[in-house]
Amino acid sequence: MTLIGYSARAQVPTVAAFSEPVEVFEAGATPAAPFGETVTTRQTSFSTEPDCTYRVREEQAPGDLPDAPSTYSPLSSHCKFELFLRQTHSSYTLASAAFEASWAHAWGQWPEYGGGMQGWAKRLGTTFADTESRRFIQTFVLSSVFHQDPRYFPSGKKKLAARAWYAVTRVLVTRGDDGSSEFNTSEFLGALSTSALQNTYYPRPYRTAVDTMNRFGGALGSDATTGLLHEFAPDLKRMFHKYAPQKIRKLGERFPALAEDSQP
Repeated sequence: MTLIGYSARAQVPTVAAFSEPVEVFEAGATPAAPFGETVTTRQTSFSTEPDCTYRVREEQAPGDLPDAPSTYSPLSSHCKFELFLRQTHSSYTLASAAFEASWAHAWGQWPEYGGGMQGWAKRLGTTFADTESRRFIQTFVLSSVFHQDPRYFPSGKKKLAARAWYAVTRVLVTRGDDGSSEFNTSEFLGALSTSALQNTYYPRPYRTAVDTMNRFGGALGSDATTGLLHEFAPDLKRMFHKYAPQKIRKLGERFPALAEDSQP
């Protein structure tokens, strides 16, 4: 199943890159599990540095005890930079940029770039620059300056509406490095500064103040959609593995590299 949201460029849909869902469970929190399944959580480290713990959501058999940390562990600036690099090197990053560039090329967006492979390559460079500049500025620079955590923390709620509301409001509320909830300054300044930076390499007709604010609004809307994907993608995956035909499940097992790449 392909899930599609909207990018900061407003008209261009984006493939939900599963390098994005950087998720961490709060101590004692257990995500909602459909159809009576039991899901617990376990921390997994992807770095030699102890606090570089990015995410984990592991399914366990009923009766297993969770192995969640007793206290919240913030990311150091080093780990935030490592998180940025991990997302950058993901094959899903290039795949998402290629999809956006192909969509823009097919619909004639940025006609100044022309047609053919040269025009497509220019659109690819633009979409890739949009993604990477936003990640660098927001995930590493601003999160370090304002001491905020760039990871997504699943709600642990059970009601569908409550989970959806929690997910979309993460553009407004985030977790500080001290563990408290606070206004998501990194999100707002990251989206605004990246939208302004795009004026340095977008075609001249798209460098107006109105276009900049439209991109800013599109970035916030895209991140709200991404929050929903972060919250509900694990449920969709469990449903797929439970109800998909066996041949399709076996086909997915033949590509372990992609499965690993989707786990930041």
